[in-house]
Amino acid sequence: MLPKASSFDELTRNFRWQIPDRYNIGVDISDKWAAKDPERAAIVHVHPDGRSETFSFRWLSETSNRLANVLRAKGIERGDRVIIYMPQAPEVAACHAAIYKLGAVALPVAIVFGPEAISYRLQNSGAKAVITNAQGAAKVKEIRSEAPELKLVISIEGASDSVEDFSTLVSKASSSFTPADTSPDDPGLMIYTSGTTGQPKGALHGHRVVLGHLPGVEMPHDFFPQPGDLFWTPADWAWAGGLLDVLLPSLHHGVPVVSRKFDKFDPEEAYALMAKHNIRNVFIPPTALRMLRSAKSPRGRHDLKLRTLGSGGESLGAETYDWGKEAFGLIINEFYGQTECNLVLGSCHMLGVSKPGAIGKAIPGHEVAVIREDGSVCKPDELGQIAVKRPNPVMFLGYWKREEATREKFIGDWMLTGDQGIMDTEGYFFFVGRDDDVITSSGYRIGPGEIEDCLIRHPAVALAAVVGKPDPIRTEIVKAFVQLKPGHAASETLASEIQNFVKTQLAAHEYPREVAFVDSMPMTTTGKVIRRLLREQA
Repeated sequence: MLPKASSFDELTRNFRWQIPDRYNIGVDISDKWAAKDPERAAIVHVHPDGRSETFSFRWLSETSNRLANVLRAKGIERGDRVIIYMPQAPEVAACHAAIYKLGAVALPVAIVFGPEAISYRLQNSGAKAVITNAQGAAKVKEIRSEAPELKLVISIEGASDSVEDFSTLVSKASSSFTPADTSPDDPGLMIYTSGTTGQPKGALHGHRVVLGHLPGVEMPHDFFPQPGDLFWTPADWAWAGGLLDVLLPSLHHGVPVVSRKFDKFDPEEAYALMAKHNIRNVFIPPTALRMLRSAKSPRGRHDLKLRTLGSGGESLGAETYDWGKEAFGLIINEFYGQTECNLVLGSCHMLGVSKPGAIGKAIPGHEVAVIREDGSVCKPDELGQIAVKRPNPVMFLGYWKREEATREKFIGDWMLTGDQGIMDTEGYFFFVGRDDDVITSSGYRIGPGEIEDCLIRHPAVALAAVVGKPDPIRTEIVKAFVQLKPGHAASETLASEIQNFVKTQLAAHEYPREVAFVDSMPMTTTGKVIRRLLREQA
């Protein structure tokens, strides 16, 4: 979508959005390329034993058509929500394409989430189907009675009690399917994002969200795509960073994506994967880059063929920026956005848009500013809140069943990010910090409300408050302050038990890595925990 340009100013001046009147993500990422070049590689799947398997666009188109027929036959209709609950795998791409073609709404959920987290998302979204693996099917089984609207559970790893087998179903279905005639504004994707209070909110996006992401992918990856490009990210495809920064835009451009399930990010395995498969483009969040930095330098050990390295999701920092030049011989192009409106700021060393510590400039097509509380635009170097102006094709349609929360996200036509920042005289944006209590840990945005709700379900916990504690590797770690019920005594054993409780009920990245026992919580007169005091204590 980006025009050719020799400078950032020329690029911005010549850019125009190209949003058609009718558009369907599923057709775009599968059928389009299957018609042009059916054997073109779509997904290169790397198995745990190291062997790789290539899946073509023909496979992606036909499998998604078959799955769309299965879902329709099972009673899934246009507008219904379908949860995709599994790690990186070729079937994930096929599920997304099938759901979009059907006119339904894809709802990706990270496999690390436990029964309580998946139960909330099932109930809140009213999802009628879940497509998962054996691990996910076992979690869904625990809470299926809590989701009365759930009609169908399919596993890519075989049938079991009340779970149907993916391969059996699609093998019997027709490979022909007439896709839904969708507009760019028709709902197609919903991703739950954490907030400061209460449970996570479903950010609902139209089909245009993929087209809206293209400039923010193309610019930080030095005019992606180029001949020979091959994309990989360790980020979960259920996260906006993995799905919308890598998988869907790459398939739009006909660029193959490497899928590899990592139970835990391992720097040496990551280096070896990039070298063995001649990966050219990577999106690696800052926490993973810091972990790579903690390992031995790849120079002289791994023959890397990287062309571009993008990073975002949290602040990169000047130190990691400088290390990247030495370790990879590349400038790390940083970018910025959030689930509701992603990839609106970015860097591009090729165009001279790169400054240590900055998160970039406004990507062509996006109007971004730092604003005051009244909605007026700040002067250069004045602290305010980073905001994005609507209309904007990458911006969400609204929060699912949360009209008031959607209204509160805006001041006039400015969508508030909740991030404090400044813009300098050259147009570079600098992230300063959250103006709320969301915790940024290992690239995840974690809302304290969901964790606190889980903590107080533990039989020993009376009250709980969660804050982010600064951490040199993860940006922040989750720290819980816990007030115990009478009859329970603080101990390391109990702290460990509470940690494991959250880890199994929610997700491994959400459990408190530190637990502090307190006699009482600092409260306002209206009964709200004063997290500011707890952050200072942490």
